[in-house]
Amino acid sequence: MKVAVFIDGGYLRVLVKQAGSAYTPEYIEQIAHACLKQDEESLLRVLYYDCLPYTGTLTLPVSGQTQTYRPDTRWFEDLAAKPQFAVRKGILKFRGFRLAKKRVATNPRDEDFRPRFEQKGVDMRLGLDIAHYANTHSVDRIILISGDTDCLPAMKVARMAGLQVVLIQFPHERLARELLWHSDFCRAIAWPRQ
Repeated sequence: MKVAVFIDGGYLRVLVKQAGSAYTPEYIEQIAHACLKQDEESLLRVLYYDCLPYTGTLTLPVSGQTQTYRPDTRWFEDLAAKPQFAVRKGILKFRGFRLAKKRVATNPRDEDFRPRFEQKGVDMRLGLDIAHYANTHSVDRIILISGDTDCLPAMKVARMAGLQVVLIQFPHERLARELLWHSDFCRAIAWPRQ
């Protein structure tokens, strides 16, 4: 059976960190392969969706000084270079500052605030790729690592096109009922050893 694995990177990152593991390209590759069953020996591709870290200069909310972000993006390049992997990048937008604590002293400082970022385009890219695979019948089954109900329309399109949808569930994870309703199988897997 020919399959493709779709990974919502932001979602997986949170789960991996909660499990106490390091989020590395090597571990993501291990997770993707751990999702496969014996009848799924024909892996077409692993598609990974995420945003690059924010790059730019922000004006701090209290002092007015600037802070420049120049993250290392080699991590994404290392993941994209893995066999059968494709990385789809959204955009991370700055959406202002928010309080880091519930209360701020009478003399607030820059440290009392945290920048707020929002992912843009990740869900759209994931949904479009699922729809493309469904329309071209490139695979028989899609394996989805996501807890986001924004995937529901794409999951429905895949099933209407005759593809099977397998939703991955990790230990101690609670998936939305709607995701379970619109998948063919829910496959529980254990975290691979690092």
